[in-house]
Amino acid sequence: MGNHTSRLAALGITLPDAPAPSANYVPYAVTGDLVHVSGQVSATADGLITGKLGDTMSTEDGAAAARICAMLLLSQVRAACGGDLDRLVRVVKLTGFVNATPDYGDQPQVINGASDFMVEVLGDAGRHARSAVGMASLPFGVAVEIEGIFQIR
Repeated sequence: MGNHTSRLAALGITLPDAPAPSANYVPYAVTGDLVHVSGQVSATADGLITGKLGDTMSTEDGAAAARICAMLLLSQVRAACGGDLDRLVRVVKLTGFVNATPDYGDQPQVINGASDFMVEVLGDAGRHARSAVGMASLPFGVAVEIEGIFQIR
């Protein structure tokens, strides 16, 4: 358990507001001490981050998009905790989906953008199990979508 809020401030990171769902689902579901966060797509206040890895987007750009997904995941966890991110105990699992060409094989390096962010911000509490998979397409043409499971207190 750490003071995640002060760590974010020390790193100069401001989490965005938790985005509203774009279809018929809830942004997160809490069961017991777990928060299951719906897939967060690569988007900023300026709009969606679209592209296909192995074609129109580099692995580095994909990792940057994944980092943004990770920020949005933590925003949803903060919302699930009534605004108190310090209730977060740990990241349990991330599942990352990468919009990629059939021959693209660097999905793990793309999703590292999210994994590295979690460890940078949360330390050992940010270490997690993970899957990183390529998809033929993602909603709205976004480059990356990541869902997560988080333990809270």
